[in-house]
Parts: sequence; structure tokens; C-alpha cells
Amino acid sequence: MNALYIRWQAAQPNRHGHKPGVFALVNGLAKSGRLSDQDWAWWRASNDWYNGAYTNPADVDPDVFNSTVHPGAAAYFKLSAAHLLERVPGYLNLLDKHGVAHECLRTSAPGRIVYEDQVQIVAVREKP
Repeated sequence: MNALYIRWQAAQPNRHGHKPGVFALVNGLAKSGRLSDQDWAWWRASNDWYNGAYTNPADVDPDVFNSTVHPGAAAYFKLSAAHLLERVPGYLNLLDKHGVAHECLRTSAPGRIVYEDQVQIVAVREKP
């Protein structure tokens, strides 16, 4: 199987049974005040870069991450989005620095795709 999509997420589910993605995990560190001034500045600049580099799926479809409409919806980058993928290691470094366990998923079958653009998809994995 040749993977087409990639996602970094929490290694363990949260209290809602979901595994938040890398951006949500690092945003949580920032919001909780756990980042040093230097790490916070890097996080803020990096998030600003990503916000300008690609479309937020929720800006196109406000229900894309709605847990009632699309339970368990998860965003994946396309492996072809190299310019976006090259900045992810900085986020992973922050998670490692703070002991936040994470995992990488590579797949060609992420589930039912509910949003797609040139660099990403949002998919809902069907329950077995």
C-alpha cells in the first residue's frame, strides 16, 4: 500500500475518545502556559505561517469538524504537500520536549473523505 496521506496525532485518546492532531496538541500546550517564551514565539510564528499557507477546512465547510455531522473527523496532509510537511518536525519537537506522546499515521485509506483541497483532506473513519 502506498500512503497518500499523513497525520500526526496523540498516541492516546482524550476523554472524548478522540486523538487530537499535532496542531491541537501544541495549541493546548501554548494555551496552558507550558511553553517557554522562546517556544511560545516559535509556536505563534509557525501557526501564523500555517494559517497563511493553506485553507482551514472549517472556513469552507463550518460543519466539517462538527462531531454530530462528522463524528471523529480528522485532518490529514497529502504527502504531496512538502512545503507544509517540512515544518511539522518543530511541532513534534515541542511535544517531545513536554512529554506528549504522539504517533504518525500514513495511509491511502483514511475513511470517508468529507473535505479535500490541494494539500489536505478531512476524513471520517467508519466504525467496524
